[in-house]
Amino acid sequence: MEYKITSFDEKETIELAENFESEKFPNMVICLKGDLGSGKTVFAKGFANALGITDTITSPTFNIVKEYYSGEIPFFHMDVYRIDEANVDIDFGEYFTKRGVTIIEWSDLIADELPKNRLEITFKIIGENRRMLIIKPFGKKYEDLCGAVL
Repeated sequence: MEYKITSFDEKETIELAENFESEKFPNMVICLKGDLGSGKTVFAKGFANALGITDTITSPTFNIVKEYYSGEIPFFHMDVYRIDEANVDIDFGEYFTKRGVTIIEWSDLIADELPKNRLEITFKIIGENRRMLIIKPFGKKYEDLCGAVL
């Protein structure tokens, strides 16, 4: 099953992220896919702010992973766009079990590392500010999450 939502501006993308954050649970994994500028980082910022993280959230393109512990639960923000250039050895699975929330931008680049149960959101640019978000849950917990939020 998948859900399609049209976001008409950044504010609506942030509201969706906040709604998902309101139903968060330990070891939640959200995988974000889409072109540059499609809204992935906007979603991650909205989620982090709703967690109570006051740090400035930027895409961790050159760090690959940024860890935040100042919110309600740990938040791990990954951007694996440059994973091939980074020449780092990251145990992604470790992050998925640290009792926090992991959001991964460009998750399709590490498809073999992703957990079986997760939420995938694909961002498609359909206008200057409009985005089509295709939301696909994998696993009962994520199906229930979508049922609660969407």
